Amino acid sequence: MPNSSGPLTFYTHPQSRGRTARWMLEECGVPYDTVVLEYGTTMKAPAYLAINPMGKVPALQHGDVVVTEVAAICAYLADVFPEKGLAPPAGSPQRAAYYRWLFFSAGPLETAATAKALNLLAPAERAVMVGYGRYADVMDTLEHAVAQARPFLCGDAFTAADLYVGAHLNWGMPFGSIERRPAFEAFVQPLLQRPAYLRAAAIDDALAAASAVNANANGASD
Repeated sequence: MPNSSGPLTFYTHPQSRGRTARWMLEECGVPYDTVVLEYGTTMKAPAYLAINPMGKVPALQHGDVVVTEVAAICAYLADVFPEKGLAPPAGSPQRAAYYRWLFFSAGPLETAATAKALNLLAPAERAVMVGYGRYADVMDTLEHAVAQARPFLCGDAFTAADLYVGAHLNWGMPFGSIERRPAFEAFVQPLLQRPAYLRAAAIDDALAAASAVNANANGASD
């Protein structure tokens, strides 16, 4: 049986969806090792493909257990470290909302936002064929959810669902793949003041800056 009691190793790149997973790791407040991989090289190397055959980041290794996909990493960490209170109790109405908004964001929201960014939204006559349906419906559904948050999506307590939705908003609004709406901005701004988010962002910003310096140095030496 796989052993999930060993050390945590986090595979990422500072300019990737790994930023969301790092935020979750920082919310958990547990020690972890970081392995930074590069697009097109170490991400596609045999050593990493043995961990994630997709050759994408992030991935989390916990002892012998490997978890990929950001929403899955967030949910896994919330369950492995229940004392952190990042998931509502199993079987509760709050847990149902938690699952709903995690999977809504991993499915319809991310797909619609990506299609919007690539100018590949399904035409109206084909909307029934795609999981998100119509882009406007996704935005309206999310707006209703965050506007009704009291103050969080699952009630009084911050959870991994708030983190994941907030990360999507923080990533998508500046690029225009998610519309800027007052309800979205009002929901995400307090989340971006959380100490764990600030720590995670500082770590990844420093890694991104170091990567840029190294790239410039390598380019100058070519």
